Amino acid sequence: MTSYYKTEMEFFVDMQRCIGCKACEAACAECETNGQQSMIHVNYVERAVTIQTTVQVCMHCDDPVCANVCPADAISKDEFGVVHTANTARCIGCSNCVMACPFGVPFKEESYDMMMKCNMCYDRTSAGKKPMCATVCPSQALYYGTREDMLRMRPNSVPVNTFQFGKLNVKTKVNIMMPKGATMLKVD
Repeated sequence: MTSYYKTEMEFFVDMQRCIGCKACEAACAECETNGQQSMIHVNYVERAVTIQTTVQVCMHCDDPVCANVCPADAISKDEFGVVHTANTARCIGCSNCVMACPFGVPFKEESYDMMMKCNMCYDRTSAGKKPMCATVCPSQALYYGTREDMLRMRPNSVPVNTFQFGKLNVKTKVNIMMPKGATMLKVD
């Protein structure tokens, strides 16, 4: 099968632009490969005091901890840097990946007894199309395009794909938009 994956295209998340409409969740759930479940999640930051929401997507780590801790070798990363959801024939439902992910992305779907997560709409991106969530986001909190386009659209922000969790540095395929001058996001 020929892949038309466009390597110049990147995924960007701008948390400040999320309006909590959940269009991304609905679009993701429509994808036939997800079993009609959303692999993206919109969460409230602190519901009691603010209406601010945030989007939780798989960050597609360069060195994916979820895949590294999988005893069944069910999670793979392809040549384009996409970390795929668990292979249904291999996943044993142990939840190691769920507990290991520093971003808290994979979840165990109890009815299937297996891990599920975003695979960046690989059925679409490998055909040269955009992920479903990025096509429907009205505020462009989720954007799939070139770095040059993003920098032109957000001149006061910079894409960051390096995260520090304590002493652990994680580099990802997905970018978070940060204030200009930022080079890393530290999470304590």
